[in-house]
Amino acid sequence: MSRLTPRLVKGFKDAGAASLHARRRMIETVRGVYESFGFEALETPAVEYVETLGKFLPESDQPDAGIFALQDGDEQWIALRYDLTAPLSRYVAQNIQALPMPFRRYQIGSVFRNEKPGPGRFREFTQFDVDTVGSASMVADAENCAVLARSLDALGLAGQFRIAMNNRKVLDGVLERAGLGQPDADPQAMTALRAIDKFDKFGVDGVKLLLTTGRKDESGDFTKGAGLSAAQADSILAFMASGQTTRAATCGALADAVKGSARGEEGVRELQEIASLLDAMNLPEAAVAFDPGIVRGLAYYTGPVLEAQVTFEIKDEDGRARQFGSVAGGGRYDGLVGRFLDKELPATGVSIGVDRLIAALEAANRMDSANVHGPVLVVAFDRTRMADYVRIAEELRADGIAAEIFLGEGGMKPQLRYADRKGSPVAIIAGGDEFAAGTVSVKDLILGAEIAASTSSDASHTEWRAAAKARAQVTVPRAELTANVRRMLAGAQK
Repeated sequence: MSRLTPRLVKGFKDAGAASLHARRRMIETVRGVYESFGFEALETPAVEYVETLGKFLPESDQPDAGIFALQDGDEQWIALRYDLTAPLSRYVAQNIQALPMPFRRYQIGSVFRNEKPGPGRFREFTQFDVDTVGSASMVADAENCAVLARSLDALGLAGQFRIAMNNRKVLDGVLERAGLGQPDADPQAMTALRAIDKFDKFGVDGVKLLLTTGRKDESGDFTKGAGLSAAQADSILAFMASGQTTRAATCGALADAVKGSARGEEGVRELQEIASLLDAMNLPEAAVAFDPGIVRGLAYYTGPVLEAQVTFEIKDEDGRARQFGSVAGGGRYDGLVGRFLDKELPATGVSIGVDRLIAALEAANRMDSANVHGPVLVVAFDRTRMADYVRIAEELRADGIAAEIFLGEGGMKPQLRYADRKGSPVAIIAGGDEFAAGTVSVKDLILGAEIAASTSSDASHTEWRAAAKARAQVTVPRAELTANVRRMLAGAQK
């Protein structure tokens, strides 16, 4: 037989136990916040018909760009979902008669984008969404801010994030004043919106190039511009600079920027209403700000849009300091569900990028990974007594303690090395003498590692080592097994 070469598909990644533990703890924290607002769980398939997904991917104007698509046996085009919102819209339209309206759901799942992978950029990633379908109330949009703020607070990032909100209606008003049409009907306007969305990345000069003639990056790749005149570009850039220190002041500046545009003025009124709701929710200006630079790339947004940005600095690949950036985003998409119905159905929601948020928590030392331990290891000291080891493991499991019997080959040292690799905090050791005496040895592997790592010859430290050694492995009556294991586990959690 020829040997296969193990290869991981480009743009995808494996996840080990430590990563999955961290993800589970983060998800459970966020789930608790979502459920406190009355959202309920939903799951939808990873595949949908291409027409269900629509032409909404960033930087794409055709349904087969940026998605993984194939034809099924009926010659129907199907694709892996690129987000959780388009499938939600299909689900609501298909089940609208049976659903409570407004329908409030949360969902977590993998999404797939057939885009060029890069450092930290994968073709499969996990999103954790919350959405309200069937309500035009600005309370739902204010709650988008609240659930994100409460989630980030609960994860230990209080004071280290900023939720920035804008309104696509305001952006439409700015484009209108610049002589452009609506983005859903005017490709030039959509290109201009995408240019505005690059403001944080490229700054004033870069965005002006994207609004006008186009921009060439450091690698030589050229991005075609929106083809606006210098005057049109300057009017849009002036709007980008209208952010103020308070939500109320920013609303005033935005009102001046869109004066005369009915759609733009409607967007400002919505932000003013949201501002009063955020005050009622006790969300401070530092946590939620109005920012003219927020666009969101997806074409289906119709009203308030937002991003949650982590504000602390990290080092990039070249050692330069930069802010971590966005970990969540979303907005109002009143036209998406209506594609399946004969009427418009308002909707709004936000999505957390799970992998991005975990990376942010790790950068902020908020993962608490030191307290993640593997199972208690039952050492197979005597292979003829496997039934007895099974009974020990079952006794621990019955008391709610994760336990594993060593099933490989090797003596004591290889088994303890295995325990170290598994992160086991405690090992259970029993041979013929222990079984005859009705006892078992309980070894504290965490404390043992601390003793082995300590090198100080200080008198008080030497005294500590002697006392610790006495605690690190004890032989106890079998009836006291779980009590002693729990005592050692409690020490491992400190």
